[in-house]
Amino acid sequence: MRSGKQRLYILVLAGILLIAGTLAYIRYFATFRFWLPPPVGDGAAGPSVAREPFEHPWTTGNVVLLGIGDSVTAGFGASPGHSYFEMLFANPEDEYPEMRGVCLRSVLPNLKPMNISVSGSDSIQHRNEQVGELKPFPEAELGIVVMTSGGNDLIHWYGRGSPKEGAMYGADFAQAQPWIENYRTRLNEMLDRITSAFPGGCHIFLANIYDPSDGVGNPAAAGLPPWPDMLRIHDAYNGVIADAAEARDNVHLVDIRAAFLGHGVHCVQWWRPHYRKDDPHYWYFTNLEDPNDRGYDALRRLFLNEIEKVVRKQFDEQLSSGQIRRWRVARK
Repeated sequence: MRSGKQRLYILVLAGILLIAGTLAYIRYFATFRFWLPPPVGDGAAGPSVAREPFEHPWTTGNVVLLGIGDSVTAGFGASPGHSYFEMLFANPEDEYPEMRGVCLRSVLPNLKPMNISVSGSDSIQHRNEQVGELKPFPEAELGIVVMTSGGNDLIHWYGRGSPKEGAMYGADFAQAQPWIENYRTRLNEMLDRITSAFPGGCHIFLANIYDPSDGVGNPAAAGLPPWPDMLRIHDAYNGVIADAAEARDNVHLVDIRAAFLGHGVHCVQWWRPHYRKDDPHYWYFTNLEDPNDRGYDALRRLFLNEIEKVVRKQFDEQLSSGQIRRWRVARK
């Protein structure tokens, strides 16, 4: 009798452990392996943005908001009106209360948006087909340029073919070295060409490349082929971006990599070093390489804070009485 009860207790305990283990696996490991929807959360995402700087115009002069790059700037995966570029320019109708009126159009009434970014494009196409075809802007127009370039160089084509320049997925570091240096050359060429297209001056806000693996470097967790040198090559590309920004007074790094760590495929794994206890949610779209609406909200805030810090200060220093003067542009 006692042995029968013991067996029953053991079976019950084993069943409880099996159920608990299955639920834990589904919660922490199975989301991307079995196409279960990741937890995206709701509400605002990313850093706060101070309202006070957006309560008065910065200038009434002519300014161009120019978007260059890939699907992140093109807004792939965003709901209508919710790409970061669109929200930089103007608030969406369903804007969060604390962000109403906090946009560039509020402080730059003669701002003209111009987004030439293309989804799926790589940095070779950015140089040849976007920046290479820019026509000079009038000297009376100042430029605010937002740019994402290089991410598709890394993730294309998801291991479906042999690695090559512009589609490096799966490459080892030695193989990637010349492509990384070519990217350095391309990026410098693009930044110089963009600057020369604005004789009145411009500021370029250049994002680095985020890491959906949350610093773990295991694309297999998202159903992609293994890539042992992924993080090393990713870090090298971000190093090129940081170097290019550091070398120029008018180029400003927007660190989206740091902001997005903990919001990728391991966002629910509380033991990871980048776990975000305050917002343990996924900021990427279903394709892994673009943001979802909350991710675009975070991007908008990151760019907006950097633009406010740089551009408003520049207007305060160089613009008075509605008179536009040339923004100083120099290499460091």
